[in-house]
Amino acid sequence: MVFKETGLRGAYIIEIEQNKDERGFFARAFCQKEFTAHGLEAVIKQSNISYSKNKGTLRGMHYQSAPFEETKLVSCIKGKVYDVIIDLRKNSDTYCKWYSVELSEEDHKMLYVPKGFAHGFQTLKDNSVFFYQMFESYHPEYAMGVRWNDPLFSIEWPSAIRTISLKDKTHPLFKKDIL
Repeated sequence: MVFKETGLRGAYIIEIEQNKDERGFFARAFCQKEFTAHGLEAVIKQSNISYSKNKGTLRGMHYQSAPFEETKLVSCIKGKVYDVIIDLRKNSDTYCKWYSVELSEEDHKMLYVPKGFAHGFQTLKDNSVFFYQMFESYHPEYAMGVRWNDPLFSIEWPSAIRTISLKDKTHPLFKKDIL
């Protein structure tokens, strides 16, 4: 695996190294030893899949608050998504900055999202399937979100939002002094 730092401290793009032959390829998608060697969290507690039938579907921006903050390793296993993270760590030099990357079934890239980040994505193709490996269990009472179109962040989404849940539409605007 190849670990590439993003512009946000602690967040990485992870590219698989494909061993190809006439059948296709084989690649490691997770290695506890390599994650630990890079100083990253390395114990997966839960895996989730989301399916979005329509291009333009937006999911996010989600996070869990302390003491159950989540680290995530995410990938798009079918279709294509525009994946976005926001650094909500007050002590970070990239506090309130966001980063985006396209993830697809063709490139097999993954995004490592550390604790203290909000996360969301917009589908760029119909019938997209998104895979989450979670380093913390889900605790609904600690599930939080910030508005996808919060002017504080000014996220540049690639296309019109066609489908979004009522919950995601009504997340509060972020207040820098709250977290």
